Amino acid sequence: MANERKTEIIIRKHFDRYMDVLDIEEQISDNAKIDKLLKNASKKGTGKGYPEFIITYKTNPDLLIVIECKANATKHESSGRDKYSDYAVDGVLLYASYLSKSFDVLAIAISGETKQSLKISHFLHLKGEKKSTAIFDDKLLSADNYLNGYLRSPEKFRQDYNALLYFTKELNETLHAHKILESQRSLLISSILIALENDAFKRSYASHKNPQNLADALVKTVSDELESANITGSRLRNLKVQFSFIQTDTSLSKKDKMLKEIIDDIDDNINIFIKTHKYFDVLGQLYIEFLRYANSDKGLGIVLTPPHITEFFSDLAQVNKNSIIYDNCTGTGGFLISAMKSMIEDAKGDEKKIRGIKYKQLFGTEYQSHIFALAVSNMYIHQDGKTNIINGNCFDEEVIKTVKEKKPTVGFLNPPYKDKKGDKEELEFILNNLECLVDGATCIAIIPISCVLAKKGYRLELKNKLLEKHTLEAVLSMPEDLFHNSKVSPISCIIVITAHRKHPGAKKTWLGYCRNDNFVKTKDRGRIDIHGSWDSIKNNWLNLFFNRETITENSLTKILKPKDEWCAEAYLATDYSKISEIEFRRKAQEYLAFRLLNNLLDFEIHKITNNNNKAMLVPLSDIFHVYNGLASSNVDVLDSQESDTDIRYIRPSQTYQGSIAGYVNKILVEDKYIYPDNTLYVSTDGQGSHTYSYVSSFECVANSNVAVLIPKNKMSLQEKIFYSMCITKNRFKFSYGRKPKGNRLKNILLPSIAPSFVYKDIFSEIFNNWKTIVK
Repeated sequence: MANERKTEIIIRKHFDRYMDVLDIEEQISDNAKIDKLLKNASKKGTGKGYPEFIITYKTNPDLLIVIECKANATKHESSGRDKYSDYAVDGVLLYASYLSKSFDVLAIAISGETKQSLKISHFLHLKGEKKSTAIFDDKLLSADNYLNGYLRSPEKFRQDYNALLYFTKELNETLHAHKILESQRSLLISSILIALENDAFKRSYASHKNPQNLADALVKTVSDELESANITGSRLRNLKVQFSFIQTDTSLSKKDKMLKEIIDDIDDNINIFIKTHKYFDVLGQLYIEFLRYANSDKGLGIVLTPPHITEFFSDLAQVNKNSIIYDNCTGTGGFLISAMKSMIEDAKGDEKKIRGIKYKQLFGTEYQSHIFALAVSNMYIHQDGKTNIINGNCFDEEVIKTVKEKKPTVGFLNPPYKDKKGDKEELEFILNNLECLVDGATCIAIIPISCVLAKKGYRLELKNKLLEKHTLEAVLSMPEDLFHNSKVSPISCIIVITAHRKHPGAKKTWLGYCRNDNFVKTKDRGRIDIHGSWDSIKNNWLNLFFNRETITENSLTKILKPKDEWCAEAYLATDYSKISEIEFRRKAQEYLAFRLLNNLLDFEIHKITNNNNKAMLVPLSDIFHVYNGLASSNVDVLDSQESDTDIRYIRPSQTYQGSIAGYVNKILVEDKYIYPDNTLYVSTDGQGSHTYSYVSSFECVANSNVAVLIPKNKMSLQEKIFYSMCITKNRFKFSYGRKPKGNRLKNILLPSIAPSFVYKDIFSEIFNNWKTIVK
């Protein structure tokens, strides 16, 4: 007969070895908070319930381990996980759901009577979360391995990162209240983090009674720490200048306890995060967060790459322990820190190799002095060599010569985005990075997509120069709002290049449509991985890239010339088979409903027949004449209709109703701009509006960001509605950086013949259905 006590003895024996770090309770807990949480956790719904074991860490009371045992391995887990008293997994997840109201819970389900036959499942249910996540393998681990696995799990990272973002918001408000400039806030934080690395400062800072003395001690400690890291001469003098404001700022050097309290908060909230989650660009994220609350766009002078993308770069480049990395637009060092993380993981604990990685394999150049200070601080915090970031111009010959001597095998960069006429082009920074790399090295950059779309001018020259000297391996189109946290919205792409190998004429470049990383914009935390789905999406993108896969509406390979558009959107096929009869009927109903609600029922529906020709894809311009609308500056737009001669004025919109901007008097408009009802039109501008297409229920004038499509041959209302749906289906190909205007619109491929369901007497069916409902 199965005996659960045998299972419990095995578990007790395993965890008894760690009594120096664990407190183990069986069946019941002396902790009043735990006892209260379990008062309604009975597996039979009759009151209190308790797992076999409740384990706490003496030094980490926020984590509980709860264990539920079953003797019979067939009672490990039910299909629905809802038989709480009969199955180990079901029961332990029930307990975790109650305890997670106040604790992070590691739930362990164990079944079987011998060590060899044990079935073991682990789940992590974080405080405040709605559900648990599977974690670890099917073996019992040591107390240290459980704790480290929990602390370094993606789930715990997201929880801690969200907490860091909330703290950053509060800290930013505090610094704003004390009138610390936005441009100085990250420097203040970085100086404190460096000083906290000094044991003497960490022990003594709280004892300073005078705020000026504390400010002086902080700056001196930072200077001493950097000097001990072999940062000398002009670089050290520059860094001292950047941090010197701390000694003269009225709030920091005069207000009692203010600086001390900031140091306390940073040690408790930021320093602990850094120690737990190593090799994460914390200062970069703080900088972005402070920028989000600044009053002006790019108010601090830089657009930083989100951390999930800096890590993605290292994965794309397959960075390993032997890679030598160069970033000629270092910023706060995000790419270097992500690369360091990958390289150290690959070193697998080899301390000599890890030292070599930190001191000899990470190089950068940063032009702006205050950003350079942040980069040096960031690398210092992560125990880098600190001496390999140059404060200078990456185009200087001496800088290029110095970097070339290091023989970089991987180049990363997010170049400054050009916004003035005299600024360097982004592609010039890429060519500069490539110049410094060894033959066959990999260069990866993220740039505005407009750089790779150029068909003329200097940008075309740069595209041509790139292909003459290097190989274009891939271009990945990125999410439109990727830089939301930096308060800018360039539509960007990642470009992957092999250095110093001319692009072969017959070479196919892989083009990926990576527009959806499933991040969500939130009010308080910016754009975040709220669903925890990034890892799976990233792995899918990597698989597509490494295997050069071609997937409908996702990726393809293509031979590219300089004058071509280097992005997937220009060549991906649209799957019109996704337009179903149900979807078409819904769109027809919307059209009729608008007419009904706006008393526009004076129209005829002509019966049509399918000519049964074979459908093929043809350019939009083969089916329609394309006309541009009239700019709003050329008409007086009224909010409402004031006379019978006032007709609707159309603008770009993601909704049919929203496309009505107002009314214009048609007597004052040239006849060529006036279109009758049942006219097909498409939005050609607006990040949220482009490519949406509709059929008008009214006479109208279109504005200059709307294209009007007039059929070249007789076309029924049903066919126009179908084609409006087809055009809208192409929305994924366009963006604010690649608008559906001119030839791009005319070259959209559309079915030459609509499917058979379009030719049904669908309007009569809809009217008859409505009559039935009205009765």
